Parts: sequence; C-alpha cells; structure tokens
Amino acid sequence: MEGKEKLNKELFGLVGKNISYSFSKGYFSDKFRNLQLINHEYVNFDIDKIEDLLSLVNQFKASLKGFNVTIPYKQSIFNYLDEVDATANEIGAVNTVKLTNNGKLIGYNSDVVGFEKSILPLLKKHHTKALILGTGGASNAVGFVLKKLKIDFYKVSRNPTGNREISYSEISEKLLKEHTIIINSSPLGTFPNIDQKPSIPYQFLTKKHLLFDLIYNPAETAFLIEGKKLGAQIKNGFEMLELQAEESWRIWNK
Repeated sequence: MEGKEKLNKELFGLVGKNISYSFSKGYFSDKFRNLQLINHEYVNFDIDKIEDLLSLVNQFKASLKGFNVTIPYKQSIFNYLDEVDATANEIGAVNTVKLTNNGKLIGYNSDVVGFEKSILPLLKKHHTKALILGTGGASNAVGFVLKKLKIDFYKVSRNPTGNREISYSEISEKLLKEHTIIINSSPLGTFPNIDQKPSIPYQFLTKKHLLFDLIYNPAETAFLIEGKKLGAQIKNGFEMLELQAEESWRIWNK
C-alpha cells in the first residue's frame, strides 16, 4: 500500500529488522478483521537502522497511532522517545510506543504484563526460586516480574558479570533442587534451529519443576521436551505473546 493510502487509515505497526516472520502483523490483522475495524491496519516497518525511525514516524504521522518494537531496537529506541513509562525505564527495554494527539512518542513495556499473566496460574507454593537462562532484554522483563512476585532468582549467562548472575557450569543438582522455576529467555531452540537447547543438567529435573520458554516456534522446544520427559510442568511463550499484544492494544487506546 502506498503512503498516501495509509494516511486514510488508523495505522499501527511493528518496528524491527528482518521481521517478515512477525507474529504481530498476523495477530492484529486478524483482530481488526474480527472486530470489523475496516479502517485499521497493522504493518511491518522493517528498518535497517534505528536512525530511520523519526523519518518513518513523520511520513505516517497523520495516521500512525502506535507501534510495537522488536529486536534489535528495544534498547536503542529510548533515544527517540519523548517519555518512557516507569516500568519500561526500570527494565531498560521498550516494546510498545504510543503516539499522543500532540505527536509525542511514549514508550512502554507490555512483555511484563504478558509474562506475569501467563506464568501466574502455573505457580505453586514450592515455586520460590528461579533461574533465568539468558541475560538479554527479555530477561530483564522476566526479572522485573519475579521481583514483583517475591521469587528469588539468578540469571544464567555464558559470561556472568553481576552478583546475581552465574555461569551454566555452576548449575548443580543442589541448585536445581532449590530453583524449581527455569525460564529460557535466550533464543536457543528457535525455529529453524530446533535441536539447540540451553546447557543445563536436565537429568536433575523433577515433576516439581516448571519450565517456561519465551520461544513460541516451535511449540515445544528441545528445552521443554527435556523437561516434559522428566515430568516437569512446561509452558511456551505463545500465550505471553498474545497477552502482551492485548496489553499493547490497551495502551494505544487508553
């Protein structure tokens, strides 16, 4: 669709790089169709560098109401926002941006809401400690929620730096026995590399463990399959993705 035609739309979109695979475009296109919002459109804004953002916003400012942000711009977009919500600021990542009527760009993080609502029904009394595999932007959103829920955690990294970070080699049977929530926030196991999985001692998992993978494609990653074999409760990231999309929609319409 040409730019002039887009000006007649209520426009939403996804800002990222190499995002033809995007879940968001299909999700919101279906949502608009189901709600009979024929004047609404969700598009992929695939940009080579974050510096292209403002010219894109200016091009569509008459119709653009908000957009999601994905890899690799969740951190670098901070420099282009007029305001950042307190939660997104603490996490250090923005994945939802709202355009106000006076043209301001305000950043939010809806991953937090998606993750919390998705994991909360699965938690049991013995789920008091967690391991977050990976230390990227997604792990910060996960850590924010665990703090809120008063669940102690370590982040696991190939190159640990902080005092709450450990290496994969430090995950022992004793540590796994205590940390019964394990969350994969790394990209390991994402399609098409479905045989990859984080390097943890899976043989020590039990039915008391909850394994949560932020990946949604494939539906059962190698990480989740290993847990399932040993009776662990498993959950992928698809519901979290849907919930964060709905939170984005709420933000754009509030």
